[in-house]
Amino acid sequence: MNATLPTSEALRSALAGLLDGLPPKQAAQAVERLIANYRGTTPTDAPVLRDRSDVAAYAAYRMPATYEAVRAALAALAGAAPDWEPGSHLDVGGGTGAAVWAADAVWDRPAAPRTTTVLDWAEPALALGRELAAASGVPALRAADWQRARIGAQLKLPESDLVTVSYVLKELTAPDRAALVTEAARAARAVVIVEPGTPDGYLRIIEARDRLIAAGLRVAAPCPHDGACPIEPGTDWCHFAARVSRSSLHRQVKGGSLPYEDEKFSYVAAVRFDARPVPARVTRKPQIRKGQVLLELCTVDDGLRRETVTKRQGALYREARDVAWGEAWGEGRAT
Repeated sequence: MNATLPTSEALRSALAGLLDGLPPKQAAQAVERLIANYRGTTPTDAPVLRDRSDVAAYAAYRMPATYEAVRAALAALAGAAPDWEPGSHLDVGGGTGAAVWAADAVWDRPAAPRTTTVLDWAEPALALGRELAAASGVPALRAADWQRARIGAQLKLPESDLVTVSYVLKELTAPDRAALVTEAARAARAVVIVEPGTPDGYLRIIEARDRLIAAGLRVAAPCPHDGACPIEPGTDWCHFAARVSRSSLHRQVKGGSLPYEDEKFSYVAAVRFDARPVPARVTRKPQIRKGQVLLELCTVDDGLRRETVTKRQGALYREARDVAWGEAWGEGRAT
């Protein structure tokens, strides 16, 4: 594979190559079973991905969306700490490795070779992850270490610049979730946790956020502050969306026809070094109306507030028309 391909294209190509010949009907049946598991109560004494057919279906169904959500969260961290990059990356519960692909997309020209380790308790997922990484042509991915580990309260993590935990907390009991977040906070200089953009996923993120702050980390994204979330429990939830390009295989497996979908996710990025959180973040899709843009914001001083930007405001109005859900707003706005 051409190593100069953008990471997202390299991932699609690697998936297409490894999953070529997978019967769509078989994949669709496996996907239906996985959806039922993920939406229900997932057993915590065995991995959800049982064999290669499960893993192949998961990779086609979920890996592109997980990659885009984690990439967006890592990009927000990079925006808050533009002079920092991880020299080592530990992905906990990483399965087929979407988060390590996302890290390569965000920090695609590291100053020095990055060491990458993926931990998961499903050996079939690790095996497919190795294959995808080997097919990537990307040195950091091809050199990654894929290790089998039970993700739970007894897990001890090696120190690492960056620890990612994506779409994992739902699979754990409450004590195991607390232990894993505490251990990640101990081991890492930066922790990024991503969960589904649902009310339950948001509550798990808030719980993790509180635990990371208690461990001495500072929130770098998405929040513009380390204070309590201004959203009243039960009234709303903080989440964002990432646009996912859907390959023909992806459309076959998911039974859809559109060339894209939007992955909803919640996340927190917290660090042990100086970072510059945004002054405000757009928390909903901007509403563009005739001559004005309505922005829902989370801010440092005012909590949640709506800002209306009108055409008479010239450059600010043009900026408001271009800003996207999840991006920064205000002085020093970055995308």
